[in-house]
Amino acid sequence: MRPMKWLNEVKWDAQGLVPVIAQEQGTGDVLMFAWMNREALQKTAELGRAVYFSRSRKKLWFKGEESGHVQTVHSIRVDCDQDVILLTVTQQGHQPGIACHTGRHSCFFSVLRGGVWQATEPVLKDPQTIYK
Repeated sequence: MRPMKWLNEVKWDAQGLVPVIAQEQGTGDVLMFAWMNREALQKTAELGRAVYFSRSRKKLWFKGEESGHVQTVHSIRVDCDQDVILLTVTQQGHQPGIACHTGRHSCFFSVLRGGVWQATEPVLKDPQTIYK
């Protein structure tokens, strides 16, 4: 496989990772935050679907591999410092799309109100039925 110069331009952290934000193409909703290593970013570009790196499992995580909630990638952007990736995605699977392991549309479902975190999005599907 030939070297990909664009991958060398990303500023990877000491663990070889870069933070990634997934944003829904149609609504602009920020769906989730995750991490990618070099291989995950390369596979995401090649496959046109989100592939992340699971820090807890220490392996590639093909979004939707268990849940079916695949993210189709429309664009891959890097910020001005080249140390954060922004994916523009369409969330597949259950409609409306579920990006969060809690069964919600977005992982950013809690809002700080009066010094307390309050969930503002409903659970669309019981997570016990999503993951085996």
